[in-house]
Amino acid sequence: MPGMRMNRAASDQVARARAPAPLPAAAGRGRDPRQREAEGPALSAQAAPECASPTKGALYRLLAWLSPAFPVGAYGYSHGLEAAAADGRVAGRAALESWVEAILVFGGGRLDANILRSAHRAAAAEDLAALLEANRRGAAFRATAEMALEALAPGEAFLVQLRAAWPMPVIDRWAAALAGEPIAYAAAFGAAAGAAGIALDDALLGFLQAMAANLISAALRLGIIGQTDGQRILAALEPAIAAAAASALLRGDDEFGAAAFAVELASMAHETQYSRLFRS
Repeated sequence: MPGMRMNRAASDQVARARAPAPLPAAAGRGRDPRQREAEGPALSAQAAPECASPTKGALYRLLAWLSPAFPVGAYGYSHGLEAAAADGRVAGRAALESWVEAILVFGGGRLDANILRSAHRAAAAEDLAALLEANRRGAAFRATAEMALEALAPGEAFLVQLRAAWPMPVIDRWAAALAGEPIAYAAAFGAAAGAAGIALDDALLGFLQAMAANLISAALRLGIIGQTDGQRILAALEPAIAAAAASALLRGDDEFGAAAFAVELASMAHETQYSRLFRS
């Protein structure tokens, strides 16, 4: 059909436009090392625009703080999943995907997203009173003792590691103002992200994705699914996680709360479960 096919000359022109530019001669082999060394600063200046994005530091910190290698102990919690698996309520890929999505959209994920958002905004504005309030909400609104432990123990660990490796004045002032109060993980992470200049939407998306990944990791260790199905679930949850993060940006403080009763009942049952791998 006319207009639907590119002629040979036009095709070659597009290919040339898309081809990467050749490396500068100074970067090639066979040149005098002293000449390459002398030309080094000029080459660095040419590459600078590709490496000077002001968001690189924020991205680096986001990746570091949400990495499983960051020592908060999140791997030790299943958010009631161990009890749900033990009594057969969560068995297989489809059931696990629905369970994790419910937590993210209606349960602990929704609650933590609200706390993270409030803490992020408070830290960015250096409003210690608002930051203390967000943290108190995050510590208080937990349905079971084990969910409280899951929210608070990683929060304390996160703040200790953050202050040791990435000290920030507003975080130090908040830590002093806490005066021994419990620390909600979502509040601590949100405060750190706000103080470090990490965009709120990125912080929400990253936190919820990490929460989903941690639940899937627990499911792997419980034998509910295998590794490939774990990745399939994480991929399938991408739209739900993105929507949950976007929704948290728009909710008001009067819409605070969560409702995932099956998950909360599983958490209660887990407290007296005979044999356990996880702390929640």
